[in-house]
Amino acid sequence: MKALARFGDKRVQRDNIINPEMARTLCQLSLEINRQIGLLIHRSGKVETIIVGTFSQIVIPQLGHVRSAGGRLKGLRLVHTHLAGEDISDEDLMDLLFIRLDLLSVLKITPDGLPERLYTAHLLPMEREGRSWTFLEPVHPANQLDSAEDLILEVERGFASRRKVQRVDRKQDRAILVSVSTESKNRAEEALAELAELSRSDNVIVLDAVLQRRRKINQRLILGKGKLADIMIRALQLDANLLIFNEELNPSQISSITDFTDLRVIDRTQLILDIFAHRAMSREGKLQVEMAQLKYMLPRLSSRDDALSRLTGGIGARGPGETKLEVDRRRINDRVARLARELKNVSRERYRRRAKRRKKDLPVLSLVGYTNAGKSTLLNTLTNSAIVAEDKLFATLDPTSRRLRFPTEMEVIITDTVGFIRNLPEELLKAFMATLEELREADLLIHVVDISSSCYRDQMSVVEQFLKDLDLENIPCLTLYNKVDLITEELAGKIEKEGGLLVSSLQPDTLKPFLIQAERLIGKVIGGGQGLRKKPNSF
Repeated sequence: MKALARFGDKRVQRDNIINPEMARTLCQLSLEINRQIGLLIHRSGKVETIIVGTFSQIVIPQLGHVRSAGGRLKGLRLVHTHLAGEDISDEDLMDLLFIRLDLLSVLKITPDGLPERLYTAHLLPMEREGRSWTFLEPVHPANQLDSAEDLILEVERGFASRRKVQRVDRKQDRAILVSVSTESKNRAEEALAELAELSRSDNVIVLDAVLQRRRKINQRLILGKGKLADIMIRALQLDANLLIFNEELNPSQISSITDFTDLRVIDRTQLILDIFAHRAMSREGKLQVEMAQLKYMLPRLSSRDDALSRLTGGIGARGPGETKLEVDRRRINDRVARLARELKNVSRERYRRRAKRRKKDLPVLSLVGYTNAGKSTLLNTLTNSAIVAEDKLFATLDPTSRRLRFPTEMEVIITDTVGFIRNLPEELLKAFMATLEELREADLLIHVVDISSSCYRDQMSVVEQFLKDLDLENIPCLTLYNKVDLITEELAGKIEKEGGLLVSSLQPDTLKPFLIQAERLIGKVIGGGQGLRKKPNSF
């Protein structure tokens, strides 16, 4: 062990992958203990880590203490011995790919304990013959002619030249989207396209998207280890700093994936929560989003870091005390309880406002629909308002109400609500229940559908299921097919034959048939009393 410790005091010459005398000593020690020995060597020549494995393999420890720059190489090279004369193995190449090593070298040992030759592989900025790595010509450690430092810098420059020429705003995340699906190809592609739209709504630069269809999801890494290695190389080539998975990841999956990469890893739920955090403007919206974020975070607190085992002490807290992890959990639970009380108060205030509205006997129309269906734009056009309306998912979070006067002078209240989306995080839905209570007061629901979407029928099903889950399916509902200006005449004709109302929120003239039908339905509700809501929806 003392002989191994001496490696930590030595430095490798910058022109060498490993010094000849170090290679000879490494081989002799490895043969003597009959185990593979590995050295992780920094670009400065300093030996960062000494690894002692078994006869057939070594296991590289976590390298969190070694800094790496985003998508660049790790700044370390690995040199380790092979006792049975085997070539660079698939496991060696996985280490090269996942850790983004500068170089990976294997020293084969002769029967008398001397280095046979040095076998080296490094990553490629561009795939060559379907591979992301290449092998150098084997060389004896004493005959190294090429400069290892120059080779590493050349590989780095190759990766740098592959990145986008335009300057990337470092404040923006640069992501690769990943989707692993057991569904049909069309549905999987639609889900990935929606993830890209969510990313755009959160101002994330999408560099690439990877779709893998599998019969069964890998419970540990979501996708295969080889595919994950390909993604890591792609991230290196594109200078990505974030992986966004379309599937919700549990804590162990996030931990397993991040063990292989320095990139940040988030899932679709975290992305949606982040969008809501940016977009919420009202006090109520901010409270709702914070509660959802804390509930999502709570089961994902990890005790992996030894620093979390610090104990609190002092008078009244003698004995074992609380771990840092337990303190964090208690604080989150306390904060969630406080937010719940505040949201309850907000819900009471909202109920009082609805009570005042009921006293004025004004009917209520509520706009519902999939996110980015055009609800806010429709409200703006109908009421000459200037509510923020963007071509982005979840542009509207806070409910907005305006007065609308029909051509016959009848007045109603029309309310815009947050859009729905497939697989909406459960905690987020619970947090926004106070807002969705507005829908219970509606005399008529206006289901706005983005007819220009290729999967509009699936989106309609998602909204209808939400209304059913919220016990709103008995409120009369009028379906409005929006964005008619973006579809073909053939599709428009088909919808009209089915009796659908086609409109464009940007073209007021197309809204006249909708106003006539909405006024007629409101008249039925007023004439029939509130009992009409208890009848099945026949509109």
